[in-house]
Amino acid sequence: MSAPWGDPEKIRRVLADCDTWAVVGLADHPERAAHSVARFLQQHGKRIVPVHPNAEEVLGEQGYATLADIPFPVDCVDVFRRSEAAGRFADEAVAIGAKAVWFQLDVVDEDAYERVTAAGLDVVMDRCPAIEWPANGPRAAR
Repeated sequence: MSAPWGDPEKIRRVLADCDTWAVVGLADHPERAAHSVARFLQQHGKRIVPVHPNAEEVLGEQGYATLADIPFPVDCVDVFRRSEAAGRFADEAVAIGAKAVWFQLDVVDEDAYERVTAAGLDVVMDRCPAIEWPANGPRAAR
């Protein structure tokens, strides 16, 4: 059995139902993975919200220093941080009322998974939405 945070049904639900994605760690560095994944999400109809201490504008969207600074609802918090730093962003996702948390490839925090799932959010870890999209995105062949 695969890890519960890679459940295809949960991945499909997050990709289909989450329209506004706060991307933690997204700055104006086109060579970084966060930038290319955020651009991919935009190209597939998602609104991205950069979350970075420098609060830069990225891909035409205003950045915010923290999740709590975002003045509108966020559906999914997409975390581009090392595993040891990622859990706090999952907890902040609960605090701001997000529907889901997505930890990028190689980012796993089992304790955060338990806490955030218990709070009622969908959690996907160690996956990339751009990689998952062809098989599990909206309108993917099933």
